[in-house]
Amino acid sequence: MKNLLIIAMFVSGMFFSHAAWAQNSKTEKVTFKVFGNCTQCKERIELACDQKGIKMAEWNIDSKVMTVVYNPAKVSLEKIHEYIAAVGHDTELKKAEDKVYKQLPDCCLFRENPNTHHD
Repeated sequence: MKNLLIIAMFVSGMFFSHAAWAQNSKTEKVTFKVFGNCTQCKERIELACDQKGIKMAEWNIDSKVMTVVYNPAKVSLEKIHEYIAAVGHDTELKKAEDKVYKQLPDCCLFRENPNTHHD
């Protein structure tokens, strides 16, 4: 009987510790618009998302859709938008500061020259 109790405690301990670990490692996948024009923009936008808690970030030049897989326990969606805006690109939720935007290469100035070239 004592052995059965020890085994039950061991199994339940493993279950709860695994559940706690799984909860901390959950990721979410989101998509949202990010404005840019070209492959330079793509590289810059995706590199901005090379941050702790972000597992994958991919921006589609044609559709302007950003796909991000991230761990909300480590980084907020708002912070991801801030990372992108900080390198000069507007998102649905965050506009880049004008002084940062104006430092982008001419081909990347999506507000004045919206296009879809892929150079």
